[in-house]
Amino acid sequence: MDLEGEIRSQPIKKDSWKTLLTLAYQSLGVVYGDLSTSPLYVYKSTFAEDITHSDTNEEIYGVLSFVFWTLTLVPLLKYVFIVLRADDNGEGGTFALYSLLCRHARVSALPNCQLADEELSEYTKDGAESHDGNIVWRLKSTLEKHKVLQRLLLVLALIGTCMVIGDGVLTPAISVFSAVSGLELSMSKEHHRYVEVPVACIILVFLFALQHYGTHRTQRGGWMSLGGILLCITGSEAMFADLGHFSQLSIKIAFTCMVYPSLILAYMGQAAYLSKHHAIESHYRIGFYVSVPEKIRWPVLGIAILAAVVGSQAIITGTFSIIKQCSALGCFPRVKIVHTSSKIHGQIYIPEINWTLMLLCLAVTIGFRDTKRMGNAAGLAVITVMLVTTCLMSLVIVLCWHRSIFLAICFIFFFGSIEALYFSASLIKFREGAWVPIALSFIFLIVMYVWHYGTLKKYEFDVQNKVSINWLLSLGPSLGIVRVKGIGLIHTELVSGIPAIFSHFVTNLPAFHQVVVFLCIKSVPVPHVRPGERFLVGRVGPREYRLYRCIARYGYRDVQKDENELETDLVCSIAEFIRSEGPAYDVGTEDVVNDEKMTVVGTSSSNVEGIRVCEDDGNVGEMAGTSELREINSPKRVRKRVRFVVPKSPQIDVDAREELRELMDAREAGMAFIMGHSYMRAKKGSSLTKKVVINLGYDFLRRNFREPTFALNIPYASTLEVGMVYHV
Repeated sequence: MDLEGEIRSQPIKKDSWKTLLTLAYQSLGVVYGDLSTSPLYVYKSTFAEDITHSDTNEEIYGVLSFVFWTLTLVPLLKYVFIVLRADDNGEGGTFALYSLLCRHARVSALPNCQLADEELSEYTKDGAESHDGNIVWRLKSTLEKHKVLQRLLLVLALIGTCMVIGDGVLTPAISVFSAVSGLELSMSKEHHRYVEVPVACIILVFLFALQHYGTHRTQRGGWMSLGGILLCITGSEAMFADLGHFSQLSIKIAFTCMVYPSLILAYMGQAAYLSKHHAIESHYRIGFYVSVPEKIRWPVLGIAILAAVVGSQAIITGTFSIIKQCSALGCFPRVKIVHTSSKIHGQIYIPEINWTLMLLCLAVTIGFRDTKRMGNAAGLAVITVMLVTTCLMSLVIVLCWHRSIFLAICFIFFFGSIEALYFSASLIKFREGAWVPIALSFIFLIVMYVWHYGTLKKYEFDVQNKVSINWLLSLGPSLGIVRVKGIGLIHTELVSGIPAIFSHFVTNLPAFHQVVVFLCIKSVPVPHVRPGERFLVGRVGPREYRLYRCIARYGYRDVQKDENELETDLVCSIAEFIRSEGPAYDVGTEDVVNDEKMTVVGTSSSNVEGIRVCEDDGNVGEMAGTSELREINSPKRVRKRVRFVVPKSPQIDVDAREELRELMDAREAGMAFIMGHSYMRAKKGSSLTKKVVINLGYDFLRRNFREPTFALNIPYASTLEVGMVYHV
């Protein structure tokens, strides 16, 4: 089912207070799981080595002051009151900001964007358009003219994305390890050393297996301790990234009324206890569990472990979502995406990424074995994502909200200076663990950029080697070969023109299908495409050629259909196009060459008054409801019977009826998917860097990740792949 489409097609109504409070309650585990477990390790990481706890308690009160103002300025002021407003039709996260900028400044990394995409309901631009001559228009023009700036913007978004993936490795490790660290107060140091890491690893394996179903001075020590204080805001980005599952108001209510005061009280309670207990006779030193009464320490330990698991699971699921977005926008290789819920949209599972994260998480846990170095690594990942969000938000304020550039400068200067301070304190810990997110992000960034670069070069090759429409017209309606019954779906990334693979078939095969459809399944820079706007359908050549182009458009958060539903919707969309086109389609050769008109057609479930397909012996009356219908029946055959249920009015002319009959016959005969299996090679004279990227990097990713047939849910039994060499 088109789950997200059904959800988005429902009428939008204002949430009741009961709904808002329910969403706010649900967000406590999903959105704030990571943020709420930070008291487990903030004080321990802060006082690890850089500063010490003196009898005057100045350090404790200084750290508490920093924690209070950091929680107030970053999660509360920046995210709750500002960043949450920059949603992309209800969706949040790094790519939501990038998507907004792509639509308002035409800097999209997607090569096959069309003007028709700007007519989508969710493509609507907020605010008034800027007038020529002002600074906003000049900034927009500068971004659109210079490819280098567009690449820098993409790299900035990818860096933020890579750090989120790195956070998906580090957050489960530090959260679970910190929760388990409470065991050391109940056993000797020697026994604890051999128990803590194995227990943490077992919990982490269990966690990933379940996925399927201010200081008193400004001296150097105080500055370096900011890396530990930074951990109090880990998970703040989740408020924005998980916005699509809840709502702005519900997240604001949950944080301001529950999470924020609870965290402040938790940190104040720890600080109060530590200020009265200076001589703690334990190697554990300062930490969360020393402030817990011994009688309830074991129940608290169990609750902490469960909270760490819930918070980590939310981070892992968020990593899946952002990788799906990257893949949809051509910035990550194809992966297997499993939808784990038929009721809640966006609940996905990616096996390859899940097990990769698990291995990396276990490696970090076993390799570091202490909270300090894990905290250094997690802190750098978190603050980098926040810096990227601040940079992108400053552009959104100007280009999307059309506010004063002075306001954007104030935003980036105020929050950027705070985050830069924490960033420098984290970066100085490079050798003490901060190298891990840098290394992970560098690897993922290379993978993303190589795949994106190769995808662009492949599309450019397809565009440059398109077949002329004049060549097609010269062949005549039969295309110079025998046209046999059936539908041939030729998959292509092109949104106009004839792909080179088609000429290869026509010149080398003695027969081809009666109906040919050039199918393009593409992503657009919006989170969702409504079912009623899913397809763009048009003709390629005159009517008697029976050549059609169908463009299926999906948002970066949409659920793509399975093959059976996709086939039905494709046939219905073409039939509806034929019916709605009417007798007006009578163009000359010159019009065919210069113009390819496309019509917006919805899915069969959204187009209630359109043509419906009834296969086998389905109950037509049940499908039709109360509408007055008539049937166009195809001749009886042994194979399954296909019928089009057509509205009685408007009347369909004779040519359209005949065309619909041929389409039914072709559907009964079967449908075949024809895809090009590309082998890309750098052309002669290319630089060494390009040869390495294309011949080695892109080719390695193409061979070791999912094939297009699998990623697009195309059945192998009806797929024909044709090998083609691309010299780019």
